[in-house]
Amino acid sequence: MQHMSALESLSIALIGGGNMARGIIGGLIGKGARPASIIVSEPLEASRQALVSAFGVRVTADNAEAVRDAQVVVLAVKPQLMSGVARALAPALRANRPLVISVAAGIRADRLQHWLGAGIPLVRSMPNRPALIGAGASGLYADASLPEASRRLAEQVLASTGLTVWVKNEEQIDAVTALSGSGPAYFFRLAELMAEAGAALGLDADVARQLAAQTLAGAGQLVATEKTTDLARMRAEVTSKGGTTEAALNTFAAQGFDRLVADAMAAAERRSRELAAQFGD
Repeated sequence: MQHMSALESLSIALIGGGNMARGIIGGLIGKGARPASIIVSEPLEASRQALVSAFGVRVTADNAEAVRDAQVVVLAVKPQLMSGVARALAPALRANRPLVISVAAGIRADRLQHWLGAGIPLVRSMPNRPALIGAGASGLYADASLPEASRRLAEQVLASTGLTVWVKNEEQIDAVTALSGSGPAYFFRLAELMAEAGAALGLDADVARQLAAQTLAGAGQLVATEKTTDLARMRAEVTSKGGTTEAALNTFAAQGFDRLVADAMAAAERRSRELAAQFGD
């Protein structure tokens, strides 16, 4: 209960009301944060109304107003907008020096610190979409000079959305982005292709989609329930010698699935680094 009461008393501002922000808001409220203590700055009127309807949070179109009394500020804007948003926020942040958590892909901590001003406590994070239901995975990075209390606070905020892990070097956030940040879409794409293949094998398209979606959900729940990261063992347990699963997995291997996954993640990691170069001034 102590964990929830700490969140309950926290004043949190989110700059940007898109999918990532919604995931964090949903996680926070699910773990006891009060909607009245959360304010979201979002330029689009329709998006503001949707946030009020969905979560009961306070909304504004004024970034400076949003951060005025905040203890934690989450920067949830697109990488290409971050420079302008952070620079404009700097004067408002200097007043109360809240903890700032950036969830923008690719934008480096030193650039953020430069835009926000020296002395603003800063954490970079890469959450993912399942944060919306408290099943997210977030990688966190902070400079060694960040006080322990600020680290704990950042972890508490993001732990409301699921698993949190700290990485030692900032470059590793690019790998987190490629793995868990973009990862849910890989599983959705695989399930989408399985549904299409099921329909091609003669199943009704809707039945194939239902089976693919539930197989994806069930496999994820099974991993979560097992509380193990021994994925190879779990795969082996459903792969009988000479059976149907083995036939499918052998085909994956023969077609270079391993290499394909490695190449896809390398492309995502590379793109994360490119965003830093492109939008980091």
